[in-house]
Amino acid sequence: MSAAKETLLVNEYVNGVLDPELDMLGPLKDGGHIIAHTAPGCWGPMITPCIRGGHEVTRPVYVEGAEPGDAIAIRIKTIEVTSLATSSGNDQPVEGRFLGDPFIAVKCPGCDTLYPDTVIQGTGDEAIRCANCGENVTPFVFTNGYTMFFGENGDVGVTLSKEAAETIAQDGRTYMKTPENSVQNPIATFAPHDLVGTIARMRPFLGQLGTTPSRPIPDSHNAGDFGSFLIDAPHEYVSTQEELDEHRTDGHMDISRVRAGAILLCPVKVPGGGIYLGDMHAMQGDGEIAGHTADVAGVSHLQVHVLKGVKLDGPVLLPNTEDLPYTAKPFTRAEKEAAKKIAERWNIGEPEESLPVSFIGTGPTLNAATDNGMQRAADLFGVPVPEILNRATITGSIEIGRHPGVVTVTFLAPRHYLEKAGLYELVDNQYREREE
Repeated sequence: MSAAKETLLVNEYVNGVLDPELDMLGPLKDGGHIIAHTAPGCWGPMITPCIRGGHEVTRPVYVEGAEPGDAIAIRIKTIEVTSLATSSGNDQPVEGRFLGDPFIAVKCPGCDTLYPDTVIQGTGDEAIRCANCGENVTPFVFTNGYTMFFGENGDVGVTLSKEAAETIAQDGRTYMKTPENSVQNPIATFAPHDLVGTIARMRPFLGQLGTTPSRPIPDSHNAGDFGSFLIDAPHEYVSTQEELDEHRTDGHMDISRVRAGAILLCPVKVPGGGIYLGDMHAMQGDGEIAGHTADVAGVSHLQVHVLKGVKLDGPVLLPNTEDLPYTAKPFTRAEKEAAKKIAERWNIGEPEESLPVSFIGTGPTLNAATDNGMQRAADLFGVPVPEILNRATITGSIEIGRHPGVVTVTFLAPRHYLEKAGLYELVDNQYREREE
């Protein structure tokens, strides 16, 4: 293996499947930096059958010193949208064009080729054609869609008319600034235009960020909700529930709080961790309720730190303070003084010193995802789940990352819990100067 690098530039992508046997980029030094140019996620890969995972994420990066049973802290330094425009909206699968799962196993209805190569002929939702026989092969169409153009200051986007959408569709790769190594068909080709003149505020984040699972898993299915589609599936990526629970790393979160300034702690399940990213979105409210939001190309700057012996079952997020629920924000000095007076009056000793943490939970439903996040928190801190239930109720909140089953379980964790888990210094550094 070559010498570890301080900074790694990443502009290569996988075919939609996260595979621990795939050659990784790097190695990268512990404490090193990743500068990544990511391709649009969701819709573009969804209409590109040779991509077998529903997204087009970066080739994983090997981090020096990271071993299974450790964790990697990923500090998101910056995220910048480079796309000028994009298209998105609610999807509808097209029957007869896939084998069990339209995100993974697309099958040409004309020649039965699985994962066919494609060509673009014209614009609209019939433009994606099988390179072998010429049949319309797109596995998805819009039920309601839009084309959005972004302001030059990166502050807002506005949805466009039919005429404007069709102009962009004729040169989709240029308007979407699709990276040169990306193979996806630009979704702007479809020219959707059901919403016209709608303004949306931009606040970009990464829908995919994490570490490589310990068995091959399609990237969009590296989570407990979409991953459940792999159970008893009729294609080569079939999985059991036990295998999914053991191997997944929940890198596909679509949590809008995974943005610049946040820190994401990820479990290491393969040597080197295998950090990958992608699926950048220009904006999104909680839940990604339409199934998709504004997919964009962009450049992200990450810094990584290996946490030796910190064994996580799934990701833990340290959001920006402004993204925390009101009940989970670090206490001010005045609030601490008020609590101390109550403690003195009732002779209960010093009140807890605590800081916020957000445990990611995933599952087939939001209830299952909440249970998963609660159990992960209880396991890490070595306490009963009912204690986490109470702490999340009075010092935190349950927030939706994505329907049907990604949540954050956020609460104020006692200092001694964080110290025992090996997380206190990292969490304290994230929130220390925000207590005034």
